Amino acid sequence: MIFANWRGFSGGSRDMAGEILKFGSMIVDALREYEHPVFMYLPPHGELRGGSWVVVDPTINQDKMEMYADPDSRGGILEPAGITEIKFRLPDQLKLMHEQDPEIKALDSELEMCEKEDDAAAIRAQISAREELLKPVYLQAATEFADLHDKTGRMKAKGVIRSAVPWEESRQFFFYRAKRRLSEDFYTAKMMKADPTMTKAKASSTIQSIFSGDWEDDKAVAAFFDKEVGALTAKVNSVMASGVQAKIEALKKELDAMEM
Repeated sequence: MIFANWRGFSGGSRDMAGEILKFGSMIVDALREYEHPVFMYLPPHGELRGGSWVVVDPTINQDKMEMYADPDSRGGILEPAGITEIKFRLPDQLKLMHEQDPEIKALDSELEMCEKEDDAAAIRAQISAREELLKPVYLQAATEFADLHDKTGRMKAKGVIRSAVPWEESRQFFFYRAKRRLSEDFYTAKMMKADPTMTKAKASSTIQSIFSGDWEDDKAVAAFFDKEVGALTAKVNSVMASGVQAKIEALKKELDAMEM
């Protein structure tokens, strides 16, 4: 269980000398080879940014790693202020002001029709003053907009977290999620060992075929694994028998081909 609340992964010259990146890569290697469920959780008001995300991203070991987040947490490569600094520079702000602000649009129209240079200079001064007044407003609005992309709803839509889990519900949620995953992985591994040709997806669907409830309900699935040990063991034995039968048939076909 990893509570992720890191705003970056240090990479300065002093950190390079301290082999920070080297040990960070060792974390990645350990997660890649880990054979049990790993849960990453962004706690309330926690943030996961930059290189820190790379170190614990679930794509490192998709079969074992899952990421969740509290609705009040944030996640993304850059912080909102950093995104607006790169994506919404001053020329972009001024362009949007001249497209959206009624007062500036009216002043632009006056400037186009103005023939005297003194009057034009006065209008340009008004436009400049209005731009200065609007800069912090537009920047704040852009920062709020960028922040929306870091919330759990957007992270879920992009597929980088499995779901949003409120802190108040997290203890019960992860108890049943971990219990379900451990049992599911145990029986999936047994089926794949019984029939080496079986994929993990096929093994999971085989288990699911003997469960009549909601497969997404971790509590119900965990109870199913506790109660139906006999049925699951019988299913594993059935898969093993089918695998042995398939091997016998394959050997028989080879022998027939050799005799011909």
